[in-house]
Amino acid sequence: QVQLVESGGGLVQAGDSLRLSCAASGRTFSSYAMGWFRQAPGKEREFVAGINWSGGSTYYADSVKGRFTISRDNAKNTMYLRMNSLKPEDTAVYYCAANIGSFGPYIQTMPRSYDYWGQGTQVTVSS
Repeated sequence: QVQLVESGGGLVQAGDSLRLSCAASGRTFSSYAMGWFRQAPGKEREFVAGINWSGGSTYYADSVKGRFTISRDNAKNTMYLRMNSLKPEDTAVYYCAANIGSFGPYIQTMPRSYDYWGQGTQVTVSS
């Protein structure tokens, strides 16, 4: 079992920055890959960024590449998403997720590949 808790969301203006955190507990944090997803009202949940177990491999959706940075601190059992140059279209509920079955460098992008999910944190970007 893995428990995930997101934090760090909020209301910001376009161009601002935010850092989301995802605190994990349960299974050994350094043994699985992690990802960030988001879901806007009326839209499907979409992949944002992923990171493998060691942090040595990352992958980003084209829409956030160059603006967002995913990282993890295995000593603190925490994953982060640094979001810079935020745009109104980044407005969504952001979820962190754990992919227990992944051990290599490849990052899964489909929600169904992830086994555990946090409750989400709202990010709202005003224009």
